[in-house]
Amino acid sequence: MSTPTTGSHAGITPNLFGIAYGLAGLAVGWRYAAQVGLAPALVSDILFVITALVWLALLAGYVAQVPRRPGGWRGELAHPVMGPFVSLIPIVGMLLAIGLLPDSPAAGRWLLGVFTVITIALAGWMTGQWIIEGIQPEHLHPGYVLPAVAGGLIAAIGAALAGWSGLAQTFFGLGLVSWLVLEAIIVSRLYLRGLLPAPMRPTLAIEVAPPALAGLAYLAVTHGTVDAVAYALGGYTLLAVIVQLRLLGLYRKLSFSLGFWAFAFPYAAVATFTLHWIDYARAPGYRIWSWIVILAISAFIAGLAVKSALVAGHRIPRRRLRLTH
Repeated sequence: MSTPTTGSHAGITPNLFGIAYGLAGLAVGWRYAAQVGLAPALVSDILFVITALVWLALLAGYVAQVPRRPGGWRGELAHPVMGPFVSLIPIVGMLLAIGLLPDSPAAGRWLLGVFTVITIALAGWMTGQWIIEGIQPEHLHPGYVLPAVAGGLIAAIGAALAGWSGLAQTFFGLGLVSWLVLEAIIVSRLYLRGLLPAPMRPTLAIEVAPPALAGLAYLAVTHGTVDAVAYALGGYTLLAVIVQLRLLGLYRKLSFSLGFWAFAFPYAAVATFTLHWIDYARAPGYRIWSWIVILAISAFIAGLAVKSALVAGHRIPRRRLRLTH
């Protein structure tokens, strides 16, 4: 059976919401840097505004295009490769609501509640869809953790910050258990079925996100408690980072595409989790190490943005040329 790739969609594809997702992850990192007195809050505020603008622009185009595609919304959600990425729409909405909480708690909580309900409902619908329709191993990729795992853990972080302690613990359980179940399935596919097709290989970066997100969610739910669970999640995050280092040679062979934004949020989540550990340890020169981490992830995502702009710039003239002949 052939494997559907990103090319099976036209226009704005769901994975492009990874751009807003990555920018939101960077904004959250700078927000934490501001909380520990490392950087001004203005930086994170600007990044959240940029994220909102990108997210709204993508959403407007996407909502207009989906009804004209075969199968409409149902076909979009059921797509074996792109379907899980649809969940990024409400997930980014939750992250934007989290960004709004310090300055406008009432609006932030209201938006967080709306997007959390949509995220969890979507995760449940997709899980049911996978049970009914089944998943071909060739189609399975790490992006399948997005609806329930990333959605549940980010909902836990938001609920904790909003003061909804019971819901925070509930969503943490939802995200953590979903990760344990899905991780076993996805890793089995990666071990036993060979490499993913080239267009899907950037999704391998998503593998580093769940342990880092779980760590961040645990710290949020327990109000910064560093215990055996936090250390365990830190240890698995370290393993996942080492795996990413081993995959660098594989990534270098890939041609750049907008799908490379799959790297942005996972690496930003690791960077933010690392900032928490640096602040906890407070070793000599810890502020310097914190600056190195936040500037490194900022430079990485800025590089993605510049490269994406260059790719888009090269495509636009060719499209116009075809229209004039």
